[in-house]
Amino acid sequence: MTAAPSGPAFSVHDIPFSTHGSWFGISPVLAEKTRAEDLHLVSHQNGMHAVLRLVPLDAATGDRAETSVRATPGLLSWTAADGRIDLAYESPDTVRVHGTGLGFGISAAAQALTPFSGTYFYRDPVDDAHVFTSYETGRRYRITVLSGTVADVSGSQALGAGERGLTVTAEADGSWEVAVEELDSARLPFRSSSTFGEVMEAARRSFGEFVDTAAPWRSAATPAAELAAYVVWSATVLPAGLVTRPAVLMSKHWMDKVWSWDHCFNALALAPGAPGLAWDQFALPFDHQDEAGSLPDSVTHSEVLYNFVKPPIHGWAFGHLRRRLPEPLTPAQLTEAYDRLTRWTDFWLTARRAPGAALPHYQHGNDSGWDNATTFDPDRVAVTADLAATLILQLDELARLAGELGFPDDARRRTETADAIQAALLDELWDGERFLSRPAHGGAPSRSASLLDLMPIVLGDRLPREVHDRLAERIETHLTSFGLATEHPGSPHYEPDGYWRGPIWAPATVLIEDGLRRAGHEHLADEISARFRALCETSGFAENFDALTGQGLRDRAYTWTASSYLLLARDHHRRADVETGTTVTAVTTIA
Repeated sequence: MTAAPSGPAFSVHDIPFSTHGSWFGISPVLAEKTRAEDLHLVSHQNGMHAVLRLVPLDAATGDRAETSVRATPGLLSWTAADGRIDLAYESPDTVRVHGTGLGFGISAAAQALTPFSGTYFYRDPVDDAHVFTSYETGRRYRITVLSGTVADVSGSQALGAGERGLTVTAEADGSWEVAVEELDSARLPFRSSSTFGEVMEAARRSFGEFVDTAAPWRSAATPAAELAAYVVWSATVLPAGLVTRPAVLMSKHWMDKVWSWDHCFNALALAPGAPGLAWDQFALPFDHQDEAGSLPDSVTHSEVLYNFVKPPIHGWAFGHLRRRLPEPLTPAQLTEAYDRLTRWTDFWLTARRAPGAALPHYQHGNDSGWDNATTFDPDRVAVTADLAATLILQLDELARLAGELGFPDDARRRTETADAIQAALLDELWDGERFLSRPAHGGAPSRSASLLDLMPIVLGDRLPREVHDRLAERIETHLTSFGLATEHPGSPHYEPDGYWRGPIWAPATVLIEDGLRRAGHEHLADEISARFRALCETSGFAENFDALTGQGLRDRAYTWTASSYLLLARDHHRRADVETGTTVTAVTTIA
């Protein structure tokens, strides 16, 4: 069967094959840095679990066939010299698989360790389908043979260890087709009025519609825009479990959560073309705000964690979100945002300020999002400048909202608090060269070579000129050929793959680029944007990147990296349009 073109090709070793809304993807990745020879159906309900192993088979011998794998946003294909298998999503919980010239093995991904764990496999007498019941995901995976022959079945109704699965081969016409569904307990027997070609075309069209709204400005000058849009589109899941809204996970590899600052960058990238989805991204962690006003550290299908928090960048994000949305937020949305941001801000002003202290503190580097930054080496429970800076921006946003909503006293009080924190920030932590940190329990301040100490540039022109000028000079020393190193490359603590002790990260890039631009350092902001965009265009959308080689590190399908590329590329495109006088044509938006 000839495949319709459906967007950029990519490696499933780097980016899972999935679709918008689905809780599973097709990937060889089983765990962090662990990849299998075969592709697997990997579910993200109740955690990340490889459920089914999918193996192309030589039709004559039944052995694993040597194939090449190609993925595009609408189609995944295994191709051999004498056959081909194609897989496409019919819906978020159903894939159709069509083959010619090759057989197909579908089996449990892992053997059970006990009779009560792993995957149970049986043939359902109701609809004659074969069903895998997964203990780990709590879901069933039903295989319905639409054409072809079940050539072999092993392990049906078996308990304990042992292989279990089925093999599908062709009938006289040389082809076969199956449907694979993820379901809860039961549903009607599988029926579809669509041919495989129609399923494939609908999948291609679905992504095409999304990318046309998410990146209508894309051109040859932004060659990674379509793939960035795919990473975001395919990592989106429908509401389920503790996920209260459609959610963009950080990845459909092992980073399959929504962390309470990552979501802001996805919301901003989606805002112009998918305002409803953007609002859901911003609001989702607030759905789990606790009685103290704290946001959770992370949210996923079956788990909400509160043992750490994330930095209060939400005021900064909300202001940008409003400016990027095609239509104003409703009064109800503004009121909801004001109430939630108020509680989140007051958490930092009460639960995270020691008695008599002007500045808030983190309890661990994880709270900052920069988990192991060298800023926290002297003391984990620390007063840091980046926290004060983002909290000031949040207070400023609250003051603007209070004024709009008719609360002038609150607006004045928030502005006064912001000014007082900034005065304390400059008085207590600025040494004339960079910002310092200090133990929250008291003690001498310390300096590091971490880019985190320069993050108050996010305050832009709110800072005195001599301060933001000096910050800009020091930020430039962190700029490698590929972007901003999170630890200065000359530091003795620099590590090429050291998480926040060297590698380039998307959120730091976006926040610093924006702050520099608002402080008038546009040339440096342009250079940072250009280098990061070029990095993504050559190295993809990894969780982070080696600052000296540009190599993608860790999870290779990270949505905040893709979203940051879309943000920076769109903004660069719009600035170029302003310079040339080009008019940007509006596009229809999607929810």
